[in-house]
Amino acid sequence: MPHLLVAGKLHSAGVARLDVLQRDGVEVTYIEEISEDSYSKHIETADALVVRTQPLSAATIEKAKHLKVVSRHGVGYDAVDVSALNARGIALTIVGDVNSASVAEHAMMQLLACAKQAIRADRAVRDPALWGWRNRLEQREISGRNLLIIGYGRAGQKLAQMASGFDMKVRAYDPYLQNKGWPEGNVQPASDLPEGLAWADCLSLHVPRGDAPLIAEKEFELMKPGMIIANTARGGVVCESALCKALDNGQVHAAGLDVFEIEPPSPEMTLATRDNALLSPHIAGLTEEASERMALASIENALNYLDQTIDPDLVVNRNALT
Repeated sequence: MPHLLVAGKLHSAGVARLDVLQRDGVEVTYIEEISEDSYSKHIETADALVVRTQPLSAATIEKAKHLKVVSRHGVGYDAVDVSALNARGIALTIVGDVNSASVAEHAMMQLLACAKQAIRADRAVRDPALWGWRNRLEQREISGRNLLIIGYGRAGQKLAQMASGFDMKVRAYDPYLQNKGWPEGNVQPASDLPEGLAWADCLSLHVPRGDAPLIAEKEFELMKPGMIIANTARGGVVCESALCKALDNGQVHAAGLDVFEIEPPSPEMTLATRDNALLSPHIAGLTEEASERMALASIENALNYLDQTIDPDLVVNRNALT
């Protein structure tokens, strides 16, 4: 029977599934602590690894003498050394469409809260001296506004559906899908990023982190004054120092950030001093419902890969495997 190593605390439904597997004879090592050191000492004998947000480095992969599959508890894999997995012929899997609704809802919340300046509104009630803030009319409507979605995958498409319910005009920018085949529906692609940014009143990001920020000082200069930004993608997609400048000079009305260049961020992070920045601790995909689905899906992906019943679309590096 295989040895399944699980690194990171799971939803109780996932823990219950591990208990069943153990009764069925699967060797399970479950480490709740979120650090690479906490699980690396067990990886030498593991056939499959379920990993949450902690790093998986080449050094740890080198210790894994029997490892055949790494199953991510989510869809991102920034902290995984994929090249090292490829060199060893180890598969990397991600969960399917289990948290896109949660992420889309969070992005919609950010857009609404930023338009309405929810933080300033809350403070105006808690501090009687600020009650007059209401007459500054900083709160805005999103109805009829232009929304550009960068990254038009599952979460981006669900957000488009939600935004249409608020009578927003939606376009998307996704070069990969423009080459592969644009999804059916009323959302049209922006011809390029500069054109989309100049058109938009609101922006929502749903793309992986690249080698450099996708939205930096040059991109902020292309925007209309008063842009509203939602980022549930990855830290580093938006340059934080450039965003602070744009929040201060009015180029950005308000921004919602669920992800940061460094996580957890430093207490001295400049964005934390801005009351037109709505911050959350990387929780867009961590609702009660989505956490249960991710826990179960990540366990099943590991087992399904071992018995060769995995959905190939869930294997990130299948072209690198022999």
